[in-house]
Formats: sequence, C-alpha cells, structure tokens
Amino acid sequence: MSWFVLVLSGILEAVWATALGRSEGFTRLGPSAVFAGALAASMAGLAWAMRDLPVGTAYAVWVGIGAVLTVAYAMATGDELVSALKIVFLLMIIGGVLGLKLTH
Repeated sequence: MSWFVLVLSGILEAVWATALGRSEGFTRLGPSAVFAGALAASMAGLAWAMRDLPVGTAYAVWVGIGAVLTVAYAMATGDELVSALKIVFLLMIIGGVLGLKLTH
C-alpha cells in the first residue's frame, strides 16, 4: 500500500508543479488553489509512505515520478520542446525509479 500511495503522491507532485507554473506567481486563483491542494495531498502521501519505506528511496521515487510527469506533460502540451536526448534522460530517471523499487 505504501508504494501505491507513494506513486499517487508523485503524480500529485507533477500536478502541483504544473499548477505552480500556471499560477503566474499566485496571481491566478484557480491554478493557485490546485497548487495548494495538490501540494498538501502530495506531501501528506509522501509522509505516509515514509512510515514503511526508507526516506531516501521514498523521496527519490517521489521526485523522479514528479519530474518525469511534469516534463512529459509540458512536452505533450507544447510548453517544452521534445528532443531525443530529453526522452533518453527521462527514460533513465524511470529506470532509476524502477531500480529503487526492485531493490527495496
């Protein structure tokens, strides 16, 4: 269950990071509210998962999921350019996250 919560929290990290960018310095109410809610839920989930998982592993997986999804979403929406090297490096992050899970 801890791994499920951790993955969900990583997804929420991508949500709050994207909302933060769209809040335009907290001047837009909707994205600012999404940011605050997703941040609180993401941190709560990370903290909950850390009750059973090592801190270093949990944090690395959480950040990795959030980073990959944030960049992938930005590329899908055209906010960030797609390149073969970016995809290779994102795959390396995914490989690291999977490696951490498999060696736990």
